[in-house]
Amino acid sequence: MQVSVISIVFMSISTIISIGLPIVFFIFIYKKYNAKFLPMIIGAAAFIIFVLVLEYSIHSIVFKIYPLKEKPFVYILYGILMASIFEETARLISFKILKKKYTGIETGLSYGIGHGGTEAVLIAGISMIIAIIFSILINTGNTEAITGKLQGEALIRMEIQLNTIITTAPYIFLISGVERIFAIILQISLSVIVFYSVFRKGKIWLFPAAILLHAVADIPAAAMQVNILKNLLFVECLIAVLCAAVIIIAYFVHKSLKDGESRKDL
Repeated sequence: MQVSVISIVFMSISTIISIGLPIVFFIFIYKKYNAKFLPMIIGAAAFIIFVLVLEYSIHSIVFKIYPLKEKPFVYILYGILMASIFEETARLISFKILKKKYTGIETGLSYGIGHGGTEAVLIAGISMIIAIIFSILINTGNTEAITGKLQGEALIRMEIQLNTIITTAPYIFLISGVERIFAIILQISLSVIVFYSVFRKGKIWLFPAAILLHAVADIPAAAMQVNILKNLLFVECLIAVLCAAVIIIAYFVHKSLKDGESRKDL
């Protein structure tokens, strides 16, 4: 069996979206708002520290102690709250650090691109690149290059992974890239909301609001992980609708507060 050409094409498109879109977004805000690189770098660092290190460390402990997937609704609640609290707290702390020198809305946009772009590259971009490499090895009959030295469970897992690439419907690979579009825009929108919670007087309530919005936006994906929702296209449509709602909220927050007075402290 081989991986279809259309699957590889869709993997490539998703890779380009995941890696290229953050670059395109930053070029746009750089030209429009003269955005700086540092907020974007801090956004990338904050995602790595708060999500990949701190949040995942807690997950590894909690899942060893409590079989949360056996209780789907508890698992969903835990998952969406952990993700939203950690990521929005990362934004809050980052903006408090940045506010001494960076005060314009371009700071929120740049941070959001760094945060969401890093997520896109690490979660979708790299996985798609690996899938493309594996697909080429499968189609050229060179899978021993990755399975030759593996034994036991490691070999079984790799064979399952290769078989999954072969049997997955091509459109699934494309959906991965489309989902990243929504995810990056969501991360930018949430960054704008938390930005104003730090930089505008009396708007600290926007921080818990961002946590709530983030949690709600994560419900469809979490529900799919425990098989409460099973139709991928339906789940992606729900995600798109929820992301659109957050974008609209962020737009109106910006529109109403963009001319406000910067706050000096929380």
